[in-house]
Amino acid sequence: MEANWVKIYVAESAFKAELIIGMLEQNSIQAVVLNKKDSAYLWGQVEIYARKTDALKAAHLIKSESVTE
Repeated sequence: MEANWVKIYVAESAFKAELIIGMLEQNSIQAVVLNKKDSAYLWGQVEIYARKTDALKAAHLIKSESVTE
C-alpha cells in the first residue's frame, strides 16, 4: 500500500466493508478494501483504507452513519 493511504476502519465482514465503501464513494471519498480474512477458516478482518487527505472526513462519516452498527 502506498504511503499516502491510511487505515480508517476494520470490519468483521466483507459485506459491512462494502457498505462502508459505497457510502464513502457517494461522498466522493476514494477508499479501498484489504481483505485479510482466511478463506478456509473465516477468521481475520477486513480493513478499509482512504487517502490521508480524506481520512478525517471518512472516519467522521463512518462514525455518523448507521452502517457500522
